[in-house]
Amino acid sequence: MRRYLLFTVFASGMTTLAAELAAGRLIGNVFGTSNLVWAAIIGLILIYLTLGYWLGGRAADKNPTPFAMYRVLAWGAFTLGVVPYIASPVLRAAADAFDGLQFAVLGGAFAAVLVLFIVPITLLGTISPFAIRLSIEDPAHAGVTSGRIYAISTLGSFIGTFLPVLILIPTIGTTRTFLVFSLFLLFVAIAGMALNGQRKQAIIHLWMVAALALLAALNTNQNLKNSTGQIYETESAYNYIQVLERDGYTLLRLNDGQGVHSIYHPDVLFYGGPWELFLVGPYFNPNTHPADVGRIGIVGLAAGTAARQATAIYGDIPIDGWEIDPEIVKVGRKYFAMTMPNLHVHVADGRYGLEQSPEKFDIIAVDAYRPPYIPPHLTTREFFEITASHLTPRGVLAINVGRAPADRSLINGLATTLATIFPSIHVVDIPGTLNSMVYATVQPTTPEDLFANLTRLSADPSTHPILTQTIYSAYANLQPGYETTMVFTDDRAPIEWLTNNLVINFILYGDVESLQ
Repeated sequence: MRRYLLFTVFASGMTTLAAELAAGRLIGNVFGTSNLVWAAIIGLILIYLTLGYWLGGRAADKNPTPFAMYRVLAWGAFTLGVVPYIASPVLRAAADAFDGLQFAVLGGAFAAVLVLFIVPITLLGTISPFAIRLSIEDPAHAGVTSGRIYAISTLGSFIGTFLPVLILIPTIGTTRTFLVFSLFLLFVAIAGMALNGQRKQAIIHLWMVAALALLAALNTNQNLKNSTGQIYETESAYNYIQVLERDGYTLLRLNDGQGVHSIYHPDVLFYGGPWELFLVGPYFNPNTHPADVGRIGIVGLAAGTAARQATAIYGDIPIDGWEIDPEIVKVGRKYFAMTMPNLHVHVADGRYGLEQSPEKFDIIAVDAYRPPYIPPHLTTREFFEITASHLTPRGVLAINVGRAPADRSLINGLATTLATIFPSIHVVDIPGTLNSMVYATVQPTTPEDLFANLTRLSADPSTHPILTQTIYSAYANLQPGYETTMVFTDDRAPIEWLTNNLVINFILYGDVESLQ
């Protein structure tokens, strides 16, 4: 029996951490995965566990029996399995609210989903103090006993950290991941009752298994979101992925669904977004021709829109694209015609992948930012030193950055940081959006060089019309400069502070669909 008690503690610890990570995905599908969201999830779950430890200790002293513990465990397991089904209509309402910017509803839904975890997590928190009370036979060994219990619980938590993220969620989805852990722990509780002489109670508690099975059957094949034009959705280890079709255009959305990460139309190449503007960078250098561009690197490939346009304009030049999520790569190939033979896709983190690359590039495009989900390690001086070392002597770095009408702090910080490495920085506001393109050139360059190239290429009939159109747009929307602020480093890059303020301003003044 003692060994089974230790196994119970292991299973409870594993399920608790798995529930926390699955909660992050459940909520992140609608609210995103910023540090604010994770802080709310982790902080509240810690509070629930604290409450569970306190209640568990009191309950164990009043009724120190295995049946009491396994009954609490059964209810904790059952209520955990119910959470995603109760949360489902709340999340659907929140998804609709996000599309319509109904932020009162959105805030209420966020709070409601977090409150859903108070019962199961609190109940699971009671198990360790209960197990310690049941295990102590000699007070002289209380320290050894409690240490063993917490060690085994923590080992279970270690397994629960990786199992849902790396295996279950990408394979069977978030809802079924909750169900798997719930049923597993429920069977542990029922078996514990039976092993401790409560077989009748074990049989009675099988109704919980039946109820969860019925809930799962009634909710089979339900989409998390039912957005207009939705043709595909899936969950990966990194993202909730959604593909939409609207007016002949295929759109890629991730997580909370705000902004368009990739776009495709079989007969259209110019989309008026950031993808074309990546290709303008080399023309800040004097006397530049399309033939001078020999290789392009894209950090944040997504479904390959920028790579398709680069291929159309520059021909079959080598393009290296880094995308950390392999499921997005699959979606790009299936729905966005990301099948160009000159595109070399690397499934890896962009910074690590670029640093390991032996190649030099004429353009490095960074399209991995979208407030409030900006990887800080792609904003620092150290990262920009890596990009500079992988550019040709006339190379250019181009970064797609979000902003708000009254907040350019993120652009200013990035430009200030870039200026510590590159001699010239240029900022172009992308018309019709809340995005800007920041260009950093290896050689000193001027807006006059861009205008001279535009004038010459416009008179050359061999120049691709999208290129001249985009260079004109870049020149027309070129900003006079930027405000010098702090330099971002690997040690200190307060990106979350900047993006949180940016999002608040964006909510007050912005247009969701314009942020890409």
